[in-house]
Amino acid sequence: MGMTIRAGLAYDPEVACRHLSEADPKLGELIARAGPFSLRPEPTQSLFAALLRSIVYQQLSGKAAATILGRVLALYSPRRFPRPRDILDTPPERLRAAGLSAAKVAAVRDLAARTLDGTVPSMARVRRMADEEIVERLTAVRGVGRWTVEMLLMFRLGRPDVLPLGDLGVRNGFARTFGRRVLSDPRVLSRRGERWRPYRSVASWYLWRALD
Repeated sequence: MGMTIRAGLAYDPEVACRHLSEADPKLGELIARAGPFSLRPEPTQSLFAALLRSIVYQQLSGKAAATILGRVLALYSPRRFPRPRDILDTPPERLRAAGLSAAKVAAVRDLAARTLDGTVPSMARVRRMADEEIVERLTAVRGVGRWTVEMLLMFRLGRPDVLPLGDLGVRNGFARTFGRRVLSDPRVLSRRGERWRPYRSVASWYLWRALD
C-alpha cells in the first residue's frame, strides 16, 4: 500500500487490473496487450494552481500554452506561482499582454475570486470530498467544464473511479476495443462502465492505450 500512496494514487493498480479483468474479460484482453498501468499523478500545490494551468492550456498546443504560462508566471517573479490575490490585483490588460485571451483573463480572475471565497476548496478539504461534489464546486468556475475537472481528478488527485464520458479518446478506445462501428453513444459506454466500478479511471486509461 505504501508504494501506491507514494505514486500519488488512492488505489492499488494491480488490484484494479485484476478486478477489471475478472469483471470484463474483453477489457482484460486489452489490459494484457497494453501492459502495466503507468499513470502516476502529477502532484499539485493547490487546486487553484492546477486549474490556472488547465485554463491557460485550453484549446492551445502544448508548446504555445507553455510559452504563455511562462509569461504569466514571469509577471509574479520572484514568486514561483501567483496567489489568487495576486491575480486579482493584476490589471486585466497586463494578463492580456502576457498572451491570455479576454475569455481566459475573465476565467482566471473568476478562479481567483472563487478560491478566495472558498468555492474552490483547499487540498486538505478536497481529500475529504466525493468526486461529484468536487465536479459541482469546480464547474462553478467560469471556463471550467466537467471534462477539465475529471482530468484533474484522475491526473492530479489520483481518484480511482472516474469515467470521462465526454472524452473522445475514451470513446474511440471503447469503440475499437468492443468492436462498435459507430462512435459509441455515451450511454452505452456508461452502462458497460458499471461493471468496471470502482476502478473506472484505470479502465479509461486502458481505453486511451487502445489507440496507441
